[in-house]
Amino acid sequence: MSTYTDTYDEKEAHTEEGSMSFLDHLDELRKRLMRSAAFVLVAFAVCWAFSDKIYNFLQVPVRAAMVKADKLARVSLGGAPVTSLSDLPDTTQVDFTFLTNGKIGTYLADGKLNEILIQAGTTIPVEVRRASDGFPDLVTFKPWVISGQVIKEGYTIPREMLSSSTVWQGTDDRLVVPTVQGAFNLYIKVSFYAAIFFAVPFLLVQTWGFVSPGLYPHEKKYAAPLIIMTTVFFLMGCAFAYWIAFPRAADFLLGVAAEGNLRPLVTADEYFDLIIVIMLGLGLVFEIPPVTLFLSRIGLVTPRMLLKLWRVAIVVIFIVAAFLSPTTDVPNLLVFAAPMLILYFLSIGIAWLFYRKRQTGER
Repeated sequence: MSTYTDTYDEKEAHTEEGSMSFLDHLDELRKRLMRSAAFVLVAFAVCWAFSDKIYNFLQVPVRAAMVKADKLARVSLGGAPVTSLSDLPDTTQVDFTFLTNGKIGTYLADGKLNEILIQAGTTIPVEVRRASDGFPDLVTFKPWVISGQVIKEGYTIPREMLSSSTVWQGTDDRLVVPTVQGAFNLYIKVSFYAAIFFAVPFLLVQTWGFVSPGLYPHEKKYAAPLIIMTTVFFLMGCAFAYWIAFPRAADFLLGVAAEGNLRPLVTADEYFDLIIVIMLGLGLVFEIPPVTLFLSRIGLVTPRMLLKLWRVAIVVIFIVAAFLSPTTDVPNLLVFAAPMLILYFLSIGIAWLFYRKRQTGER
């Protein structure tokens, strides 16, 4: 039979064993940060060896969006179905319509250069002929008269007068690096972000190791389930960003450019900064259910509290969605906001199922 003194001594010993001074906390934080940095460094070295494959994987959404935009931006030729020059074989005869004003120059019989103004909307009969570089040119196959001037057969329309969308080749869906060292810097950035991505489970373990001394023993048993859940939900958020959210946003942005007869210069650095922000942002947003599960299980969050704050939560969710979404249109905003709303109300159900009152001792 234990006495009051024995029980008090056990609790006192447990309290002293679990307590840490401020300097001890700093030392523990230093160790955790050093381990995390070392792991990220090792992961970076491994990712650097596969940086080209990681790059090819991450650029798939934007290249697919660029191909879709290419199809939207095809120029109508002679009332035929919308197409592009690269799709037409040589000697195909079409009626080409100039989309902008311009001048073309022809040489007269005396050798003088004669410039003729071409108005936007002017249509001429031409045929497709590929040059030695494989580029599809438009060439007149019969004399063409405009403003009293005769353009002889065989005249090649200047390439700068062709719509950029008309001559969009398959190789132009590649991302652009503006400097010589751009590709090297890009691979470093890709390797670093990939290292952070693959290090998330280890970083979570280190975070838990730093926080756990301040928890009660019955709270520490949630370590393994929480780390597994946070990792899985983080990957789900990144997958949602990669396969659903970002492609929708990219289709919208590039589609707007295509409809305006504009050809965006998509640089690799800007693209990767954008997709990484979206992937990491949605990865963190998807942590709402596991974090709610843990906080409700230890009694810090109640379902009543979450229900009471639902209006505030909706406003915050739309603010976060507006920050993560690269577009300003409502449909794409909803693509980002909808999963957050679902996750929030799912978290209310999780809190209702797993909530238990805050305990101050071991049970």
